[in-house]
Amino acid sequence: METQVLTLVLSFFVLLAMNVPIAVCIGISTILMIYSVGTVETSYIMAQRISTGIESFPLLAIPFFVLSGILMGRGGMARRLVNFSASVAGWCTGGLSYVNTLTCMMFGSISGSAAAAVSSVGGFMIPEMNKQGYSREFNVAVTSTAATTGLLIPPSNVMIVYAVVAGNVSVAALFMAGVLPGILVGLAIMVVGGIISSRRKYGIPEKTSLKRIFFSFFGALPSLMLIFIVIGGILLGWFSPTEASAIAVVYSFLLAVCFYREVKISSLPEILLACGKTTAVVMLLIGCSQAMSWILAYENIPQTVSAALMSLSSNKYVILIIINLILLVVGMFMDMTPAVLIFTPIFLPVAMSLGIHPLHFGIILIANLCIGLCTPPVGTVLFIGCGIGKTTIAKVAGPMIPFYIGMFAALMVITYWPALSLWLPALLKLL
Repeated sequence: METQVLTLVLSFFVLLAMNVPIAVCIGISTILMIYSVGTVETSYIMAQRISTGIESFPLLAIPFFVLSGILMGRGGMARRLVNFSASVAGWCTGGLSYVNTLTCMMFGSISGSAAAAVSSVGGFMIPEMNKQGYSREFNVAVTSTAATTGLLIPPSNVMIVYAVVAGNVSVAALFMAGVLPGILVGLAIMVVGGIISSRRKYGIPEKTSLKRIFFSFFGALPSLMLIFIVIGGILLGWFSPTEASAIAVVYSFLLAVCFYREVKISSLPEILLACGKTTAVVMLLIGCSQAMSWILAYENIPQTVSAALMSLSSNKYVILIIINLILLVVGMFMDMTPAVLIFTPIFLPVAMSLGIHPLHFGIILIANLCIGLCTPPVGTVLFIGCGIGKTTIAKVAGPMIPFYIGMFAALMVITYWPALSLWLPALLKLL
């Protein structure tokens, strides 16, 4: 078994170092491991596992939510959410840091994409914060970290991926489990941003009034309604999460094309092509990762990892901190979706043997990898933020540290306070 695992790990990291796309890395390394086992037909098993891996009804939600997110990103929703957030939180010192975080939380949850949040919200907020005397690097740090909260606050594509890989996990329950942890991470970022802004006297407080709040709220309300339509419809039993994703597309289309009129009909082929490309990459990742999960299970790798971790300590809290540290390192080098696909089958059995609910572990996993999205060297969201803010990773690294500390503190609360994740699903009788 050691030879097979070594083949898998070495081939994966060698291909990764050669800048081979990660889906292809997973596929080729899995083929090599299956071939090294020698007791199964390599080509037959690989094709079968890729096919069955993506043959899942909940996965149909992914292309719909991706398309909805693209329409929302191009349809002027970010600007309206910024106006509403500014009317609520722009009156205090450092108010734009709060506005930035609140907008990223709302837009991230609407679009389901951290990359879309940092590019759409950052395109408005970073230049505006620069004008008001905020440090450019601070602005990028706030936007990059806040954009990741949308992956915890539903609806979220990565939650659907986790639910499929984990098996027997309700997407609706997972959506609800992420609400309070997502808000907690957002509050942690706001606290850090507020402390830094107060010490450095950032920003000029804006005047606000109930009239401004009222009108800006109604300007943003059509965008915010998407969350209530999707989540409310699922909870009321009007439609499943997959059906909700299709309704989200119809609603965002009507909003972007007919109501706001910021997306032209002539732009739809380009939008559909972008959606198709993103979906193809995700589905290939899922298919190849399901094949990898099968060969790992065939060779009893998850059980071996579980036994190795349990041999280090019998203390539940020690094992959890070890898993967290491993996932934090993984997040630095791997994007979120492949990390969820690869490490869920390995660590979920360990977590369940410790009495951790699969919903709670899913939120721990996603919260960990959210930190990785804004952590070098891979940090996709951080790279986008630096591009928009016209600065470099090296300059932003220092200002990012307080935000990492805030996010890590929130992660520890999420990890060791299960009720934060499980209370809402239990209240709604989804457990």
